[in-house]
Amino acid sequence: MPKKRKYISQKNDHKLMEIGRLIVRFMNENSTKIYNYKQISDGIEYKNPRQRELVVQALHKLQASEKISEVEKGKYIVNLKVEGTLTGVIDFNQSGNAYVKVEGIADDIFVHSKNVKDALQGDKVLIVTYNFKGKKLEGSVVEVLERTRTEFVGTFQVVPHKDFGFVVCDKKSINTDIFIPKTKFNNAENGNKVVVKMTGWKPGDKNPEGEIIQVLGAPGEHETEIHSILAEYGLPYEFPEEVERDADKIDRRITDEEVAKRRDMRGICTFTIDPKDAKDFDDALSIQKLENGNWEIGVHIADVSHYVVPGTMLDDEAYERATSVYLVDRVVPMLPEVLSNDVCSLRPNEDKFTFSAVFEMNDNAEVEKQWFGRTVIHSDRRFSYEEAQERIETKEGDLTEEILTLDRLAKIMRQERINNGAITFDRSEVRFNLNEDNQPIGVYFKVSKDSNHLIEEFMLLANKKVSEFVSLAKKGSPTNNTFIYRVHDDPDLAKLEALRDFVSTFGYKMDLANTKKVAESLNNLLHDVKGKGEENMIETLAMRSMSKAVYSTEPIGHYGLGFDYYSHFTSPIRRYPDLLAHRLLQHYLDGGKSPSREELETKAKHCSARERLAADAERDSIKFMQVKFMEKHLGETFTGVISGVAEFGFWVEIPENGAEGLIKLRDLVDDSYTYEKATHAVYGSRTGKKYQLGDQVQIKVVKANLIQKQLDFKIVD
Repeated sequence: MPKKRKYISQKNDHKLMEIGRLIVRFMNENSTKIYNYKQISDGIEYKNPRQRELVVQALHKLQASEKISEVEKGKYIVNLKVEGTLTGVIDFNQSGNAYVKVEGIADDIFVHSKNVKDALQGDKVLIVTYNFKGKKLEGSVVEVLERTRTEFVGTFQVVPHKDFGFVVCDKKSINTDIFIPKTKFNNAENGNKVVVKMTGWKPGDKNPEGEIIQVLGAPGEHETEIHSILAEYGLPYEFPEEVERDADKIDRRITDEEVAKRRDMRGICTFTIDPKDAKDFDDALSIQKLENGNWEIGVHIADVSHYVVPGTMLDDEAYERATSVYLVDRVVPMLPEVLSNDVCSLRPNEDKFTFSAVFEMNDNAEVEKQWFGRTVIHSDRRFSYEEAQERIETKEGDLTEEILTLDRLAKIMRQERINNGAITFDRSEVRFNLNEDNQPIGVYFKVSKDSNHLIEEFMLLANKKVSEFVSLAKKGSPTNNTFIYRVHDDPDLAKLEALRDFVSTFGYKMDLANTKKVAESLNNLLHDVKGKGEENMIETLAMRSMSKAVYSTEPIGHYGLGFDYYSHFTSPIRRYPDLLAHRLLQHYLDGGKSPSREELETKAKHCSARERLAADAERDSIKFMQVKFMEKHLGETFTGVISGVAEFGFWVEIPENGAEGLIKLRDLVDDSYTYEKATHAVYGSRTGKKYQLGDQVQIKVVKANLIQKQLDFKIVD
């Protein structure tokens, strides 16, 4: 009998915990309101006498755990200052559930879709946490502390015979439609793609209210969809008039007075190597043989900091943008065109102001001397990567000797990096051939060759050496000078262990004993899978085990490159952190003291966030163009590779064009399939049939949705 009583007591405890959750969720809907037990009972629909008795018991438990406070007898309010209350940033997934990232807590906190309240993607929220049924920590949103954004892109739908409509937002992370009263239509018509501004969200209302502030056009049209991507990520595609005027006023003269302050390198052989369609040339290389047999190699970077000065509208706009954005059919530049493509661009046969890293190197690519400072250069020649590659392969043409020397030194530096723990992910990038109407007429892959690696190695050298110069004293001890670093944390050990266990089923081994062994193992793995059926899958999983590189004032090193100190210095036309690095380097060259770290850290975080937005926008534009390209192939059959697996289905990528489509599990009618996370596979419960990451499958293209940027495939037997 005692056992039975204990069992009933535990069961009752679980019941009261569940009621407690319902109570807290109800009270959180208006966290400043005071409720009596009847209002609470009605609010959670516990209305009969027995249920109300349980509510009273649950209230006592909540009060004992300080989740609620009794402000006067029988009247309660949510206690927001409890131990289980945390602040963080909310991140939604496609199912509508979310995770809250809290600083200082390793694991993100799960929030069920019914507990997200009025939070939207990226909002700063206050959550109350609890352990539900003994599982991992969960949370409920109590309050939105800070909206990350109030403008969204969606499709306007007028409700027939009513004086209102709704904007159905594109992104699934915005888990609600926005109500639009007739007075806020602002000439938008039913079915238009629009930008909507959220004006409020009253407690208890199912939907927020908003007004339409921009009509983008008809869904599916090219310009509409590209402008939708820019609006979705808050990327302005035009500069304010006053900023353009500021840029036009810039003094572009190469004056004798300014040249006298610089190292004049105009007489040295100098050239640029860039993509054939580039207009903003922000780096050039110079090379000359010295009398002692060494090579003097200059890495010359556009001196944007000479023209873009702190405290100006031009600088404020550049900081706000923080990066240029490269969509499939256009560039949204960080700086106005007069600067990015003209004044700062290191065009051939023009004198230009540069900020340079000049190295004396021996034939073993060892740096014997280095110099940093402002220079003036004259580029003799502009090469495309293809032209430089031709010099490397045929050993013929102008400046062949110089390019071959740089290529030889670059190959030594590259091998040295790999020996020191750099990871060599060398994945090709999808590109499109567009006609004059920006319609995709072909797909090709950008593959890195020797000419790409040549430029990459010298840019890496400059970035690394600038960072070390600021961060280390002559004897190698840290200076603790404030600087903006490009950092890349060590991989997540749990992800690496999962990768090791998974690849072992294919016969590959990984040694995770220390950082160097991990890097060695990853490089060996990437080399060994080349050309194998599992190459795509294992490369994908290896990439996912990596941390994301960000900007920071903390020099924790760059794991992927194998560098202890690393900064971005070589692209100030298109990246704001590089401009900050230029200013700080000059400050230290002038003997300046270390400035405040806090202010720079804020800027570093802003630049990291803008970089993520730009990457997402670029990815969306590629997806849109891939769907557009595949529209012409509806009904056709392709061989694809499974590139991702989830509970609801799996994605298949077509290797010949990079297009990726979804196969929903509910559309697999031959069996009932279950997802297994550990093996990245789904299994048929009756037949045992398996679809696993990396498997080759035959698919048919059944749907191309331009608005959702999504392809649907069907398995073909």
